[in-house]
Amino acid sequence: MPWTALCELSELTEGQGKFVQIDGLPLAVFMDGEKVFVLDNLCPHAGGPLHEGMIEDGCCVCPWHGWAFRLDSGELRDAPGVMIRTYPTRLLHRDGHPTLVQADLPMP
Repeated sequence: MPWTALCELSELTEGQGKFVQIDGLPLAVFMDGEKVFVLDNLCPHAGGPLHEGMIEDGCCVCPWHGWAFRLDSGELRDAPGVMIRTYPTRLLHRDGHPTLVQADLPMP
């Protein structure tokens, strides 16, 4: 499984999103508690930038219209049939170097 480095763990702030673009794929990276989540960055409702949203009860809330997507599954909290894509994520701990946030992204 090819893992792609997105950022250093130290670049993330609890409850705030970080925008990362890999090969044209816009992603939102969030840290909620001890876990890191990676989701598509665009809200399917009106294209809102999810990385600018806030975390609320395990969901990323779109800053434009308040749609809340579960960080772990991408499901819309109030309408489970609506989803955004999430990606498997891991932390790569490296001796003497910053910990990297990595995701399993689709290959172009």
